[in-house]
Amino acid sequence: MYRHAVLCVCLTVLVLFPCSESCELRPVHALVPKTIPAGYIISKGTKELNLQGCGLRPVAFTSSDPDFAVNTDGTIITLRGMRITTKHFAVHVKDESGYDWRVDVILTCKDEASQKSGNVVHRRFKRRWRPLPFAIIENDSPPFPKDVETIASDSSVNYTVYYEISGPGVTTDPVGLFTLDRDTGMIRVNRAVDREQYPQFVFKAQVFDRRTQQETDQFLPITVNVEDKNDNAPQFVGSLFFTVQERCSAGTIVGKVNATDRDLAKTHHTLIKYTLLNATDMFLIDGFTGVLSAKSNNLDREAQEKVYVGIEIKDMGGAPDGLSNKGTAVVTLTDINDNPPTFKEKLYKGQVTENQQNVLVLRIPVEDKDMINTPSWKALYEVSKGNESGNFRMETDPKTNEGLLYVIKPLDHEKTPLVKLEVTARNEAPLVGTSATWQSVPVELTVGNEDEGPEFTAPILRLKVKENLPNGTVIGTYAALDPETKSSNGIKYYKLTDPGNWITVVENTGELKVANTIDRESPLVSNDLYNISVKAVDESKKIGKGMVILQIEDMNDNMPVIPGSELIMCSRGDTLSSVLVEGVDKDQSPYSTPFIFELGAEHDGKWKLKDATSSSVVLEQAVHMPNGLYTVPLLVKDLQGLGEAQTVNVRVCSCEREVDGVGVCGARSASSSLGSWGILALVLSGLLLLLLCLLLIFFCSTKREKVALNDDTGTGGMLLKSNTEAPGEEVKDGAFMTLAGADGLDGSVNGIMADIKNVGLAGGHYSQQFGQGGGVYNNTTQEFGTEKYYLSGRHNGSLYGANTTYQKYGNVNTLDTWRSNKNYLDRKLAYLGEEEDGRYADDLLKTYGNEGMGSPAGSVGCCSNLGEHETMDFLNTLGPKFRPLADVCYTTTNTKK
Repeated sequence: MYRHAVLCVCLTVLVLFPCSESCELRPVHALVPKTIPAGYIISKGTKELNLQGCGLRPVAFTSSDPDFAVNTDGTIITLRGMRITTKHFAVHVKDESGYDWRVDVILTCKDEASQKSGNVVHRRFKRRWRPLPFAIIENDSPPFPKDVETIASDSSVNYTVYYEISGPGVTTDPVGLFTLDRDTGMIRVNRAVDREQYPQFVFKAQVFDRRTQQETDQFLPITVNVEDKNDNAPQFVGSLFFTVQERCSAGTIVGKVNATDRDLAKTHHTLIKYTLLNATDMFLIDGFTGVLSAKSNNLDREAQEKVYVGIEIKDMGGAPDGLSNKGTAVVTLTDINDNPPTFKEKLYKGQVTENQQNVLVLRIPVEDKDMINTPSWKALYEVSKGNESGNFRMETDPKTNEGLLYVIKPLDHEKTPLVKLEVTARNEAPLVGTSATWQSVPVELTVGNEDEGPEFTAPILRLKVKENLPNGTVIGTYAALDPETKSSNGIKYYKLTDPGNWITVVENTGELKVANTIDRESPLVSNDLYNISVKAVDESKKIGKGMVILQIEDMNDNMPVIPGSELIMCSRGDTLSSVLVEGVDKDQSPYSTPFIFELGAEHDGKWKLKDATSSSVVLEQAVHMPNGLYTVPLLVKDLQGLGEAQTVNVRVCSCEREVDGVGVCGARSASSSLGSWGILALVLSGLLLLLLCLLLIFFCSTKREKVALNDDTGTGGMLLKSNTEAPGEEVKDGAFMTLAGADGLDGSVNGIMADIKNVGLAGGHYSQQFGQGGGVYNNTTQEFGTEKYYLSGRHNGSLYGANTTYQKYGNVNTLDTWRSNKNYLDRKLAYLGEEEDGRYADDLLKTYGNEGMGSPAGSVGCCSNLGEHETMDFLNTLGPKFRPLADVCYTTTNTKK
C-alpha cells in the first residue's frame, strides 16, 4: 500500500513539474558493523548522491558529519574508526546549476549474534518501526491538510492496532500542526509552517491494541524536518556610515557592508551578492564580502564632502530569482591640507604716518578651500621681504583668517616715503597630496609726513672725561637737527636728568660744561660710567631727547687707608704675636696697589713689619707685651708715593676663638679693660637698679593696709638673733625697753609717730628722738564686713646693735591682752568665712594638706582650715633651740606683771 502511494505521488509530480524539479531523493540506508574502522566504505556510488533520475549532474558533496567524507563518485567512507548503534547525518549535493540537495544517511549496526556459530539458538527479534525521518516544505501553499508520510508497526500483523502521536506540533506549541489518521497511520500537516521559526519537529508515535488498549510496540521518535524555502530577503546589518581621507590611494578600504539572511545557512538561499548602484567611478565593492574600497586617488572633499552610495544585496548568489534589498551607505571624506591659502588681490596697498608704532595698518584677506577652523585652514603670515629692520609684525585674525599687518617701530618719511613688502601666507598644517606651494603677495605702504621734533646727531653720545676737572670746563657738544630743514637754528637745549648736578648744558649751543666736581669714586658712578639725559626743543615746541654717557677716567685723589677701629692680636704665651694689616685705596691702578708699609718715626721699637704683599703687611711684636690696648704709627703709600702716617689701635688679648684668622677676645680680657667710661656706666646701671627696687617697695607698701597683730603680751614681739646656745646677757630683762606711758610715750590719741632719726647707742643706754608730737599712740580703724573695729595700741620702737649706727625697724604692735586679740581674730575669721569678693588673696581661707606624717602640730599653713582644738603639749617636744626663746618670753612676761 505504501509503495503504491509513493508511486502515485511520483507520477503526479512528473506530470505537473519538469523532470529536474520533480526529482525526489530518498534517504540512504546502510547496514554497518558495530565497530567501523577508518576508510570503511558505507555506500559506493550511491545513486541518490549522484542525483540519478533527476536529470542533473552533481558537482560537489559536503557531509554534515566531519567523521564521514564523500568522494566525487558519491561513495561515502569513514574518516576515523568508531563504534555505533545508529547514526544519522546528511550529505549536501550541489548540482551544476548551483542548487543544493540534501540527502539523509542512516546507519544501522548489524546483528552480530546472528552471525555466530550454528550451535547457538537463533532468536528472532521484533523489527522496529518504519519509516525513517520525514520532510515538509516551509510555507507550503494550500490546500491543507496535506499528507506527509505513513507510519506502520510490524505489530499490526499480530494485533488490530491504532496509532497516536504527541509532542511538539501535535499536543504542544504549535498545537495541531500535525494530525494522524489513527487507523491508517497517515501523518498530515494542517497549515503552513515557517522554517526560520520551527526548523524541525520531533514528536512521539505510539501503537496500541484495539482490544486491550495496550502498546504493542515501543514508541518511536518521529523527526519531521522543515525544508528551507527562499522566502527571506537579505537584510543590512551594522552601520552604513564610513569615513575615508580625501586623496587616498586607489584600493584603500573604506569599510565593510554587512548583511544577513534568515534562510538556511550555507545554501544558495543565504548566498548574498553585493552590488553598487551608483558612485561606481569612485568606489568598488566586493560582490561576496561586501568590502567597500576607493576606486581612484581623486576623491576630493572640496568637490563633494559626503558621498551617498546605493548598495543592493541579493541572495541566491545574485540570481535573477533571488530576493534582494537596497540600502544607502554614506561615505564622508575627511580633509587634508591639499589647498594652500590664496590671496584675493594681486597687490595690497596701505598708508601709515611716520613715527607711529604698534598700530594696525592693513588687513590682508585670503581664501582656503580646506575645512574651516582646522590646521589645514588656519593661515600663518610673515613679512618675507622688506622687514630687515624689524619695523613690522604679522598676526592672524582668528575669526576671519585675515592677515593683520602692524607697524611696531616708527617709520621715517624723510628716509623712506614708500615701503615695499612681500607677505607670505601658509597653513598650520603642511601641504599634502598636491603640487601647490605657499603663495606670496606684494604690499606697498605709503609713509605720511608730519612735523617732527629735533633729532640729536647721535641718540647716545659717549664722552671721556677726567675726574676733578675745574668747574666751567667744556667737555663736549651735544647738538640736534630739525629733520625737515636739517638745521640746528632755533633749537634750544635743556638738561633732563643729572643725578649729581655735575654738568651744565648751554641752552643755545648744546655745549656740556662741568658744573661740580666729577668724582669717579662717587656712588652715582657705576663701572666708571655716569649718565645724563638732554632734550632739544625747536621753535614749534617739538621735543627730541638724547643721552650722554660720561666715561670717567681715574685720578690719584685718594690715599690708602687702614679700615677698622682696632686690630685684635691674640696673645700666645711666650711666642711673639702678630696680626695682618690691610690697606684700601678707592683709586684704580696705577694709583693704588702695590702699597708701601713703614712704621712711623715715633714708634717705640716694640713692633716690626714683615711679609708685605701688594695690599697688606704683617705687624709683629718685637718684644713680648702684656694684654692691653696699644697704638702703633704706620705709614701707608700707594704706587705713586701718595700716603700719610696713620695710627693703628692694636688690642693684645687672650682670644677665645679665631674666625678666618681674626681673633675674638675672651670675656675676662674684655671686662678687665673697660676704662673709666665703662666703670662709670656700670656704676650708673647699679644706681638705676637700686632706685627701681626702692620704687617697687614703695608701690607694694602703699597697697591696702593690713592690721598687724601681735602674739605677745607687751614685750614688743621681736626675736633677737643670738649666737649663743643659751640665753646670754643680751637677752635678759635689761635688753628690753619698758616704755612708760607717763614719761614719754603716753600722749594725745591723735599723735602720729614720725620717723625715728639718728638712732644711736652711747654708754650702754639707748637714746631716741621723735618728731611731730610727743605722743606715740595711734588710732587705727579697719573695716571688716559691715562692722568697724577700733584698735588702740602702744607704739614701740626697738633698737638693736653695738657701737655703730643701726637702721630703724618700725612696727605697729598692740599691747592689748591675749583675750582682746582673740576676740578680734574671731571677728575677722567670721568675716573671711562669709565673703570672698574684693579682698586680697592673702585674706582668703585656703585648704592645705598635711605637710608631714606624724607631725604633732599638723599643718602650718597660714590659712589652714580650723580643725579640732589643739593642746599645747607639742611645746614639750620642741628641741633645745626653742628653750632660750621660751625662757626669754617667760621672763619678759613675769617682769611685766
